[in-house]
Amino acid sequence: MGRENQTLMSEFILLGLSSFWETQVSLFVLFLAMYLVTMLGNFLIILLIRMDSRLNTPMYFFLSVLSFVDICYSNSIVPQMLVHFLSASKSIPFHSCLLQLSISLAVASTEFFLLGAMAYDRYVAVCHPLHYAAIMHGGLCLGLAAGCLVAGFMNSLMETIITFRLPLCHKVINHFACETLAVLRLACVDISFNKVMVAISGFLVIMLPCSLVLFSYGHIVAAILCIRSAQGRRKAFETCASHLTVVSMCFGAAIFTYMRPAAGSSAEQEKMVSLFYAVVTPMLNPLIYSLRNKEVMSALRRMLEKINEKR
Repeated sequence: MGRENQTLMSEFILLGLSSFWETQVSLFVLFLAMYLVTMLGNFLIILLIRMDSRLNTPMYFFLSVLSFVDICYSNSIVPQMLVHFLSASKSIPFHSCLLQLSISLAVASTEFFLLGAMAYDRYVAVCHPLHYAAIMHGGLCLGLAAGCLVAGFMNSLMETIITFRLPLCHKVINHFACETLAVLRLACVDISFNKVMVAISGFLVIMLPCSLVLFSYGHIVAAILCIRSAQGRRKAFETCASHLTVVSMCFGAAIFTYMRPAAGSSAEQEKMVSLFYAVVTPMLNPLIYSLRNKEVMSALRRMLEKINEKR
């Protein structure tokens, strides 16, 4: 019976964040503004890094990849959510739900691996500055970025297959998007195996990069404390502060959502955390890296000066 239901399931209904029209309109305006800021900020970061030769370094290469990943992640979820705010029908076709889950999961997984690679880059920059250029050469940077992408999509493929192979007996998803934990609740069979696989995936995708980040920053802090001048310590810390802020947000939200016991979180809590990660974090990333980074702000000023000169 379950398999028949799954075969005949042509669409899902997303409950979203609210059933009140006034609230949905307010949320539409708010999230539309945040979405536009996200797109503008991340595209601007990519543009600055490509146009300014002073930013052609491994650190900014990884930052441009991070901005691209944030753009992809936001576009996989937010446009559909905005449409549903103003739509009476909040349905999503089965194939669209499958595609949304797989893409959002792939780019989110890629971002965690990428943050680990960025932590390694900062570790080499601070702990081995004389060998930085030799170690973090272009080939290694491209290899790390490609490896993060491949690992992210492999994790997504595995989770998507084992999730949608389940017989689904319900079509109402208590979420604003097709998300793994929300879709699993639709199953009419035991999902213990899926929960184990989600835990294993969470460990590989979240805890392994997080361990690399902690290892890297442990050595970075030790190296900074060995610097005698206060100015040198401050400069070394400034090169890592933006990345550390972003890491804290991303890993904190993900660990709260996926690494806690099932009994410890509700669907509403998961929606709020997912919303923070899908909407707020991609918007804040370019702001954090630009406002806290003198080189990025200098590049922005130089670009604005060139634009004014052409006028």
